[in-house]
Amino acid sequence: MAPFKNLFTTSINISRTPSFPLPRSRTHCLAIALLLVSLFFFSSASLTNQLPSFLTASSLASSILFAANYISPFSSITSSRTCLVSDSTDSCKLSSVTAMERTRMNSRKEEETDGVIAGLSSCDIFDGNWVLDDSDPVYQPGSCPFLDDAFNCFNNGRPDLDYLRYRWKPHGCHIPRFDGRQMLRMLRGKRMVFVGDSLNRNMWQSLVCALRESVENKSRIFQIEGRREFRNRGFYSFNFVDYNCSIDFVKSPFLVQEWRSSDRRGNRRERLRLDMIQTPSFNYHDADIIIFNTGHWWTHQKTYKGKNYFQEGRRVYNRLEVNEAYQKALRTWAKWVDSNINRSHTRVFFGGYSASHFRRGKWDSGGHCHEERQPITNDTQLKPYPLMMKILESVISEMKTPVFYLNITRMTGYRKDGHPSVYRKPDVHQRTPGIIQDCSHWCLPGVPDSWNELFYAAYLLSYHDLSS
Repeated sequence: MAPFKNLFTTSINISRTPSFPLPRSRTHCLAIALLLVSLFFFSSASLTNQLPSFLTASSLASSILFAANYISPFSSITSSRTCLVSDSTDSCKLSSVTAMERTRMNSRKEEETDGVIAGLSSCDIFDGNWVLDDSDPVYQPGSCPFLDDAFNCFNNGRPDLDYLRYRWKPHGCHIPRFDGRQMLRMLRGKRMVFVGDSLNRNMWQSLVCALRESVENKSRIFQIEGRREFRNRGFYSFNFVDYNCSIDFVKSPFLVQEWRSSDRRGNRRERLRLDMIQTPSFNYHDADIIIFNTGHWWTHQKTYKGKNYFQEGRRVYNRLEVNEAYQKALRTWAKWVDSNINRSHTRVFFGGYSASHFRRGKWDSGGHCHEERQPITNDTQLKPYPLMMKILESVISEMKTPVFYLNITRMTGYRKDGHPSVYRKPDVHQRTPGIIQDCSHWCLPGVPDSWNELFYAAYLLSYHDLSS
């Protein structure tokens, strides 16, 4: 009964948060119904000891957070209904005639959207499977100039495109196709920031390329700084001028502060301050949308061994288990978010751990995935759910700030076929299995496009609820 009690307490605290009121509407009733149904099944399964392995308290809380957080509208969007359907950046007004014409022309489309939204509001969009889909990707291979060379598998000579033939399908609901123009309309006048490691950069570049594809005049998309300055300062940004919005990336692999120094003998020392959030070169705390992530750098050798590497205050740990260090770092991040993020203005997301698929070795010891051409279809072949994600879910559940958890761990676990592998560098004519392969990041276009489709669905749900 303890997990049941914790789940109930967490849910009640969410609904009572003063800065995050839920609207008293039909969607509010739906959220309450979802809560009660979830609690009923959880308690029933606990009493009969027949709870499925995937239906944990954390997964139920994640589903409830989805309903509670994203049925409620983004408060950074004006409450005026006319503004929601306006493409004007100035007066944000529509005449009654224009509104009537819009209603007449789009009534069928809106009815279809209403059905999709109703399904999304009671569905775990991260519980599903990959299905064959021969429709065109949201942007064509080799068409986007904003991709890092490491992610551009098509330009790097990958001969097959089978990894583009799959689409994520949740169980029990339908997610809408990514609509770049609609996404840009919803992002008008806003700043969206990705903060984290190179897997978050994977997602960031996927979104920028998908939005670029929907813009007619592509010369109206500006890169704020050159590539070299981006990499040196850890800041990337693209501005979509016609929509007055920016999509940024801030490099912060651990989210907490890395220290590099040299002792008197000139020996270089590296430490990770678990008690300090990484100080960004560019402030992002007041952005409209922030998507955080961290995970893969915690599996590197120096981090995983944890010898004389982790520091809190003046204390340097001789040895600290990486999972304990990870939890300390996340609590530092959570405290910073709760203290610095304006919950009435900014929406916070956190991306889950993206699965790697190295076979017969690690990334630096002969691990490879170059022969993979199809996703995993047998669930027994999936790796166990990472302990780091359970730690993350626990930390999020204790936060004052509502955080939407983009739980991509399971959906990426299937996709052993979607990595750059040997096609990670251009102009490599002789590709042999002996070279270092990339089985962590993802080809673009590819799997991260589906992450953004799920993000689009969550954003659309909130936006549509306000317009209703």
